[in-house]
Amino acid sequence: MDDHYFTADPSVPFRRAPVHASVWGLELDLVSGSGVFAQGRLDVGTAVLFRETEPPRSGRVLDLGCGYGVIGLALAATGSVVTAVDVNERAVLLANENAAALGLTDRFTAVTPDGVEPGATYDEIWSNPPIRIGKEALHGLLLTWLPRLAPDGRAVMVVGKNLGADSLQRWLGEQGWPTTRLASAKGFRVLETRRRGVSTPAS
Repeated sequence: MDDHYFTADPSVPFRRAPVHASVWGLELDLVSGSGVFAQGRLDVGTAVLFRETEPPRSGRVLDLGCGYGVIGLALAATGSVVTAVDVNERAVLLANENAAALGLTDRFTAVTPDGVEPGATYDEIWSNPPIRIGKEALHGLLLTWLPRLAPDGRAVMVVGKNLGADSLQRWLGEQGWPTTRLASAKGFRVLETRRRGVSTPAS
C-alpha cells in the first residue's frame, strides 16, 4: 500500500524539491519533499486561499496540517506568531527548515500534535485540511482543534467543492461553529468558522 502525505512517518525515499510561491506580495522560496502534500508545487486549493484572503497582521495563529509550511510561513512573514502542526514528521522537518531559511524561527514553529503546548489558544486557525483522511477522521480533527480558538476567534479553511465543502459548512454550523463562505473559485470554497465569544458570568 502506498504511503500518503498524512502518514506520520512515510517510507518513500526522501527527496527534496524546491517551490516558489508568490503570496500576499511576498516571494517565498521554499523546499518541499516526497511523502509530503503538494511536493514541488503550490497546490490549487492553497493558491485560492491566498488569493481570496488577507492575512491578519498580528496574533497567535495555528496552521493546521501545515505540510512543508507555506501557509504558516506566509502568515509569520506578515506579522503573526505561528504554531504549525502536522502528523507527518517529514512535513514538520521541512517546515522548520523553511522557517530557518526565511529567518522566521522567532515567529514560526512546526511540531507534531503531541508537541503543541497544552492549553494554548489561538486567535486564528488557518488550514487546507486533509479531507482525504475521511469524513469521520476529519470531523474528529476539527472538533479537536477548533476549541483551541480564543473567544471571537476564527478559522479560515479551503475545501474542494467536490470533496464536500458545502456539507462540511453545514455540519460545522450544526456542531455550534457558525461557518460562512468567504469565496468560491476553481472548484474550491474558502470557509470562515467563528467561535462565539464566551460570556463571563456576572459577579
